[in-house]
Amino acid sequence: MKVTQEKLPDSQIGLEIEIPAETGKKAYETEVKTLARTANIPGFRKGKVPRPILLQRLGSRYIKAITLEKLVQTSVEKALKQESIDSIGQPTLSSALDELVDKFKPGEPLTFSAAVDVAPTIELGDYQTLSIRAEETVYDPQQLEDWFKERQKELATLVPIEDRGAEMGDVAIVDYKGVSTSEGEEEGEAIEGVEGTDLEVELEVGKFIEGMVEGIVGMKPEETKELPLKFPDDYPREDLAGEPVTFTITLKELKAKELPELDDDFAEEVSEYETLAELRESLEKQFKESAEEETKQSIYSAITSELSAICTADLPDTLVQDEVTKVLTQTAMQLEQMGMDLGQLFTQENLPKLRENSRPEAVEKLTKSLIIQEIAKVESITLEETEIEERSNEIKEQLEGKEIDVDKLRTIVEEELISEKTLKLLQEKATVELVPKGTLEEEKKAESEAEEEEAAEQTVDVEVQEQE
Repeated sequence: MKVTQEKLPDSQIGLEIEIPAETGKKAYETEVKTLARTANIPGFRKGKVPRPILLQRLGSRYIKAITLEKLVQTSVEKALKQESIDSIGQPTLSSALDELVDKFKPGEPLTFSAAVDVAPTIELGDYQTLSIRAEETVYDPQQLEDWFKERQKELATLVPIEDRGAEMGDVAIVDYKGVSTSEGEEEGEAIEGVEGTDLEVELEVGKFIEGMVEGIVGMKPEETKELPLKFPDDYPREDLAGEPVTFTITLKELKAKELPELDDDFAEEVSEYETLAELRESLEKQFKESAEEETKQSIYSAITSELSAICTADLPDTLVQDEVTKVLTQTAMQLEQMGMDLGQLFTQENLPKLRENSRPEAVEKLTKSLIIQEIAKVESITLEETEIEERSNEIKEQLEGKEIDVDKLRTIVEEELISEKTLKLLQEKATVELVPKGTLEEEKKAESEAEEEEAAEQTVDVEVQEQE
């Protein structure tokens, strides 16, 4: 069988395949004999239909069409084997089937075109001398103190207060009613839905609308006070957003939070440790390790971004579509954990658009992953079986009680470990500049604003030139 190859974009190979005359004729005759044995033609028993009647009733075009469907498939398979092409996904027919049916004449050669996806081609840049900037996360001892404060608040006891006014940190039980003071509204008209009784208000900055908590501070139980305030511009109720309002507040009860002492008893209640010193030591270690991990991931992210800029990957659509499916599956799992109804989002109507929107993310992730895999091959990075088993067991413990696909888990673990080893090697080779956390984001924001400003100036210049 004559086969001509052509390299196509997106990691495809085009094939021009010539089906020999004898092969086409034999396939056609085989199909005619098969139909003669199996076709139900009124007035004839199965297997007893004369050839002329069969061709007349079914039509030569129909027989040629079903012959070609099988013949094209087997021809592509033979061509791939003959040319030693390792394809991925399903081949696509480049020639229109209707046109092939018209051209197909049993006993004469037939040429058709197909395309197959093959493994992606990765071209590596100079990854040996990377120079990157990454954000450094530094452990802040205040994190530890904040953790203890939050746990103290959770275990706090509320003690009634009667001999002083409300202070920040207290809990106030209030009745309230909102009255509109907008122009055009009747004076003192109550706002529907903006009233309530026995509302528990934690007196902390940022709670409720601006000025509410500050207005309650200083009030004593049974005291009533009017607070002229304003709903924020982003208030959920659009009819009230940005509107002035006067709240009538009655303080019914006042309670202070009595925090537990930070001692060994506290440590035993909030953790598995027996002493406060042990708990502090453990938490400090966790926060430090978390900061180091965050810094490491920042470095790895900078490395992969730089690799994407200096390396190229010709991606076959088969792999891209598989990655799109993974992205959507991960998104669905996250949304499900948030309590969202996936049935309303992932509908037959929405799915094509969702896949289209997920494609850029899928391409980016796939490109970075393939580049890392290629570098791992070049650098001969390998894994020990003990490494794989150790990581697999860690994941199994986390997923205890859930059904696990062992083969799939092993594949995922191997990919993760290879990626980690490769990125660690690249970090050792790279020149890394660490900058304070938030620096790169601010620079990116400033650069974006500068570009927008420049674009706006160019638009103005064009409009001026057109007016002139």
